[in-house]
Amino acid sequence: MRTERLHSTQPDLTTVRNLGILAHVDAGKTTVTERVLYATGTIHRRGEVHQGTTVTDFDPQERDRGITIFAAAVSCAWAGHRINLIDTPGHVDFADEVERSLRVLDGAVAVFDAVAGVEPQSEAVWRQADRHGVPRIAFVNKLDRTGADFDAAVASIRDRLPTVPLAVQLPIGREGGFTGVVDLVRMTALLWADGAEAPVRAEVPAELRAEAALRRRQLEETVTELHPAAFDEYCTAGELAEPTLAAALRDLTREGKAVVVLGGSAYRNRGVEPLLDAVVAYLPSPLDVPPVRGTTGDGDAVRPPDPAAPFAGLVFKVQAAPTGRLSYLRIYSGTLRKGDTVLDTTTGRTERAARILRVRADRHTDLPEAVAGDIVALIGPKAARPGATLAAPAAPLVLEPPRTADPVVSVAVEAKLGADTDRLAAALARLTEEDPSLTVRSDRETGQTVLSGMGELHLEVAVETLRRAHGLEVTAGRPQVAYRETVGRGVTGRVHRHVKQDGGAGQFAQLVLDVEPLPVGDGPGFEFRSTVTGGRVPAEYVRAVEAGCRDALVDGPLGGHPVTGLRVTLTDGATHVKDSSELAFRTAGRNGLREALRACAMVLLEPVAEVTVTVPEEAVGAVIGDLSARRGRVTGSAVRAGTSVVTATVPLVELFGYATRLRSRTQGRGTFTARPDGYAPAPSSV
Repeated sequence: MRTERLHSTQPDLTTVRNLGILAHVDAGKTTVTERVLYATGTIHRRGEVHQGTTVTDFDPQERDRGITIFAAAVSCAWAGHRINLIDTPGHVDFADEVERSLRVLDGAVAVFDAVAGVEPQSEAVWRQADRHGVPRIAFVNKLDRTGADFDAAVASIRDRLPTVPLAVQLPIGREGGFTGVVDLVRMTALLWADGAEAPVRAEVPAELRAEAALRRRQLEETVTELHPAAFDEYCTAGELAEPTLAAALRDLTREGKAVVVLGGSAYRNRGVEPLLDAVVAYLPSPLDVPPVRGTTGDGDAVRPPDPAAPFAGLVFKVQAAPTGRLSYLRIYSGTLRKGDTVLDTTTGRTERAARILRVRADRHTDLPEAVAGDIVALIGPKAARPGATLAAPAAPLVLEPPRTADPVVSVAVEAKLGADTDRLAAALARLTEEDPSLTVRSDRETGQTVLSGMGELHLEVAVETLRRAHGLEVTAGRPQVAYRETVGRGVTGRVHRHVKQDGGAGQFAQLVLDVEPLPVGDGPGFEFRSTVTGGRVPAEYVRAVEAGCRDALVDGPLGGHPVTGLRVTLTDGATHVKDSSELAFRTAGRNGLREALRACAMVLLEPVAEVTVTVPEEAVGAVIGDLSARRGRVTGSAVRAGTSVVTATVPLVELFGYATRLRSRTQGRGTFTARPDGYAPAPSSV
């Protein structure tokens, strides 16, 4: 049933759900979100992705391209519960938008295509959610499509994801004849008539009663294997009562031991209401997740989701809007009131919350205050960036920010008109402020401005934003990949002396460094340690040497690319009673490591991607040959839903223009996805 939106600004936290919609591109996330907003009475007309009329895909580029590019937050109500929902992108180039969203969510709905099942980006976002410990339920969408198979989709979840799927529904009808589902928890049927606003609950159709009873029994048996209380009742009574089964499903979901699976067709508005019921029943509230942990000047600290506790929140998104600069905030503790002064603990700057907004994509409603567990937008903070912690000035706290991936593709950008150079610099600064996965640098050799991001599409969108949103005429060069350098064979005992005398106090530092490659997959890419004994290099100077070594990693000896995958050991050193300082040892660390790297056998690394190509069976040979010509290494091939799926590892530089090539080889029937898969040694020709 449709419900009216909630008006209370201080909801009972047990009735709040903060969730995201996750999926592979084109699985139907945005359509699901649109139907959720319609079912909850938040909107009164259903928008369509193909018509460019959806609420969450409100950016002109999203509507032109028909994909979600930017995570969009909306708020709605269902069955007395406040639901703060974030529709996330499905394209791998925008994975950082998903990462920042997952950092602030308590639960998620993973959407799967009923024909394709688990797709490559589905696996990627699932791993992201696992890393953040976000409980999920699954929704198998597009059950009305030709080739849709609910059981096959559930089997792909079981086979390809590290979870136990618990199907709580049985579809009624197949493909175009899909009309409803059997609710295996209540053992009733939900039927949707064409054009109906809500489902009708009825008895299970006679022809499905035996199948439904069998599946209910299988569901109970799987649950009892995972849930001790359910096991006890099952052993005693031989079956599970509905309340026991529902409670067990809730516990298993929130503990991450299993995932409840539902089905439907969002486009035809079938299956949305039971999905909302499952969100309320199974996904956690802010009180059901552990209190947020952060750091203070006194060490680690925990803040409970209590409106009376000191205020603390995390900024996960920044967006320029006609109403002003919006900072999207998840409030973890305390209460924030309009006009409050808050402290950005990452910069030490105080900011004012001039306005607090309830968000519905590009529309907003003013709130007098917001409390722990809520997701809102602020107008007022001028310098807060994604990942910043805002806290009460009297109780500062720093929360762990979302991870930001290193960019892998770059383009040179310049203004067509020389008079627009300063405007371009300001626009690029704003872009990188809103999207931390974009970086800007100036090429030392050419003087060009280089914009780097997560892929070709990511950079296309950024350049188009410069043109549309900032009114700039810009040109962009050919995409270039971000190479890295590493140590193939190290050196030991490299002595470096830094001596400088130019009047007044001098500088003196002497170091002995060992450099060696890190084992593959060991550590974050650089490791520094000291084995100096006897106080020959004081501890504060050791820290300065490490800082200098990190300075030297910015540009390597092969081509000025960043250096990674090495361990540096300070084995000895010497100081001067008057001329030694932290500055001298930092300079010695930087220059000493640069000299050592020139003496090492260095290896150039290039980014590689895991590519999944879906093509007709007759085109497999041509596709594999083309991948091999692109220096790709085929890792697998399988047949799914009547098409062939080829997986391969391919250098990212070889994928530029691959979409056009694939379409021409398969008469437009082939598709592919690619996700970053680290770095590999580049051939000498590169």
